[in-house]
Amino acid sequence: MAVNRTVQFDGTRVQPAATARNLGVMINENATMASQVSSQCRSASHALWRIGKIRKLLDRQATEKLVHAFITSRLDYCNSLVFGLPSKLLDKLQLIQNSAARLVTRTKLRDHITPVRRSLHWLPVEQRVVFKILCITFKTVHGGAPIYLTELLTRTRSKREVRFVMPKVAEKSLVSYGDRPFKICAPRMWQCPASR
Repeated sequence: MAVNRTVQFDGTRVQPAATARNLGVMINENATMASQVSSQCRSASHALWRIGKIRKLLDRQATEKLVHAFITSRLDYCNSLVFGLPSKLLDKLQLIQNSAARLVTRTKLRDHITPVRRSLHWLPVEQRVVFKILCITFKTVHGGAPIYLTELLTRTRSKREVRFVMPKVAEKSLVSYGDRPFKICAPRMWQCPASR
């Protein structure tokens, strides 16, 4: 059954949009982040294409700088929001990173990409997301994070280590997205390295 979501303001009917952009992040009505991933992939692919056009004129160091400026920065922008997304979406971002690594090193498509990424010292996309969340958590522990993040985490301090009180997810609506909020995933990753 279709739900009528139009709103009337001052005699004018307003139809809500399926996606909205806030601080450069596309959020759709179901919060699946699919529109954000598609937007990132589209802009990064275009940047890859443009760098590829002038690659023969560049050395490796200059190409790597351009890739970091125009592709890696796009993949890393707000990447903690893609934590816990299905691998189908993360694989799209990983393909972009793999293409960027091939462009920098002039590696052929049939060659394995993992050794190439290692030679460039690039973490895979999913590990970059975890690393970013752990960096933010580290800043929260040591007083370098904004107060709104510090208030999300409840700490207990022993003599040797900092531990967090693990919040409980009670709402049924958060079954599929319950592990994604910072106040849930940060303590879990900080205390349980195997859960990453």
